Amino acid sequence: MIEGMPLAVPGVRLASVAAGIKSSGADDLVLIEMEEGTHCAAVFTRNAFCAAPVTVAREHLHACANKPRYLLINAGNANAGTGRAGVRAAQACVEAVAVATDVDVVRVLPFSTGVIGEPLPVPLITAALASALSALTPEGWAGAAHGILTTDTRAKTHSVAFRCDGRDYVVTGMAKGAGMIRPDMATMLAYLATDAAVETTVLQQLLDHCKERSFNRITIDGDTSTNDACVLLATGAAGNELLSNPELPLYPALCAAVEDVCTVLAQAIVRDGEGASKFVTVQITGGRSEDECLTVAFTIAHSPLVKTALFASDPNWGRILAAIGRAGLPDLQVEAVTLYLNDVLIAEYGGRAEAYTEAQGAAAMATDDITIRVALGRGDAHATVWTTDLSYDYVRINAEYRT
Repeated sequence: MIEGMPLAVPGVRLASVAAGIKSSGADDLVLIEMEEGTHCAAVFTRNAFCAAPVTVAREHLHACANKPRYLLINAGNANAGTGRAGVRAAQACVEAVAVATDVDVVRVLPFSTGVIGEPLPVPLITAALASALSALTPEGWAGAAHGILTTDTRAKTHSVAFRCDGRDYVVTGMAKGAGMIRPDMATMLAYLATDAAVETTVLQQLLDHCKERSFNRITIDGDTSTNDACVLLATGAAGNELLSNPELPLYPALCAAVEDVCTVLAQAIVRDGEGASKFVTVQITGGRSEDECLTVAFTIAHSPLVKTALFASDPNWGRILAAIGRAGLPDLQVEAVTLYLNDVLIAEYGGRAEAYTEAQGAAAMATDDITIRVALGRGDAHATVWTTDLSYDYVRINAEYRT
């Protein structure tokens, strides 16, 4: 999903080349170069079997005081489940970048996505670095967004330009992901950059806030990847005084722009979900806390019975009630719960709504965008999650993934 061309971010150059990792010959290696002094915030998967590049990227980010110069991303091979050999492979790739660019190796962060358990083809990656370095350009966002794809059907980028205190700023981001999506921190891979100057702790605070309301609100299949990472870069090329206080006007303006980019990318991942034919919004209101609203929302969104009914456009609302009931909320009064499909009241007072007809439900389920709305009637908290249906194609894509 590229709505027009993504805006260049001063201080960032990108390149996408074909290293030969993908048998299709498509681009599969992306290099991102940041201007000296760029601050970096990042979040990574909480999967205990995290990929080797996640381990190396975390260590290097700390060692370089959150001021990397290069990000190296390969698609087609996750370098996960590869043990110590995988770590050595990731290190070999970033060392090659460091030598070619004359920077300290800890200022290069590796990222990978693709098949788990296969050795990373280091010679292919290192051989392609010269081409990547010569292709670096500020206009490289669209190409890079294609170069990081795996089972995605389309690239995902979004930009926001805004003005604050008489100065212009831009935020641009790209993401990939279509399956193995329940991020539990960020998304499969996402990279955002702004030309604002932002101190690292403030930048991390901003990213943590935004990913919780975007990437951590999506699920396609409930599976958290071994390789999840989300990176936010702040180059400072806009020339503003370093933002080190979230009380200043730039912070909420920048936060709104970053959250907008994150939300658009997160929803684009859902719309591109493997085999998906429905974009489903699950809204929970009336909870005692946001956490319990999220528990109910994800229980609905992860239910295979609900998701297959969505694929069939079948208003089988009993499956949704069952999911609500097994979400584990203490002292849930089922008589207080109301359930809507889009604007159609389906259930209330513990059963089918008196005015509801099957034709109404079928009409609501026939749309490509569906909202499941549940009012719990026990508090003022609310939460929203975005998900997909579960189709024959999802099974086919994942059954054939390695064949």
